Amino acid sequence: MELRVLRYFLTVAQEENITKAAALLHVTQPTLSRQLMQLEEELGVKLFRRGQYRIILTDAGMLLRQRAQEIVELADKTKRDFAQSEEELSGEIAIGCGETQSMTFLSQHIRSFRLLHPKVQFRIYSANADDIKERMEKGLLDMGLLTEPVDISRYAFLRLPQKDRWGVLVPKDSALVKKEAVTSQDLVGVPLLLSGREQVRGELANWFGEDYGRVEVAATFNLILNAANMVKNGVGVALCFYLENISDALEFVPLSPKLETGTVLAWKKDKPLSPAVEQFYQHIKNTD
Repeated sequence: MELRVLRYFLTVAQEENITKAAALLHVTQPTLSRQLMQLEEELGVKLFRRGQYRIILTDAGMLLRQRAQEIVELADKTKRDFAQSEEELSGEIAIGCGETQSMTFLSQHIRSFRLLHPKVQFRIYSANADDIKERMEKGLLDMGLLTEPVDISRYAFLRLPQKDRWGVLVPKDSALVKKEAVTSQDLVGVPLLLSGREQVRGELANWFGEDYGRVEVAATFNLILNAANMVKNGVGVALCFYLENISDALEFVPLSPKLETGTVLAWKKDKPLSPAVEQFYQHIKNTD
């Protein structure tokens, strides 16, 4: 499989139309069709179901799209990593980031680093810790800003100074807004939106104690913005970290007893760091 052909395949999968894809790729339609047929022959599977007006991916095609996206992304990242100028530090630093107050710490260090090395570009990928670790394992991310609890036994890491405080995100007209802090008993019988990560739910179960068996889970989520939308529309209240400026229509009420979570900036132990990533690590370490 050639990278060029995988890029052709991904464009066709996106456009669902050979003619449109050929125009975007600046190749003729017969050339593109021939490349796709050769790819199907090479893999021994049908990648598309061809209709009158559009083509649709088969199950094999959907699997290849996922793999092809990762292969092409890794190839592009490798090329950027080696695009290093001898005169001035350059390249790309890809960081996966969870939703945490420690993003402010990271942003401040990105800014100060780019004042020293303006040719370095950062690529931020937002996801939960499990997704970020998976992409780090595949080489798609250089570093991960991970909220605990998380297994970092295979990673080198810096523990960041700020902790995230847990609470509930509720509508402004909720009775819970009147409380300085909410207890586990306050949340019994209230529809809850919880993190989909099992490790996080284990931490919350410990906080709830005996009351955990009586909670009503309305939905789970992995990132807070969609959870905030559900809170605004009456699905339930979201157990989450305090984050600024989520919505003017919502209020954050902390938990009692207090529950806090740490954050680490991690990278693979066995993976050599690019010059840009190594310099960024040293920058954070030395200016912390």
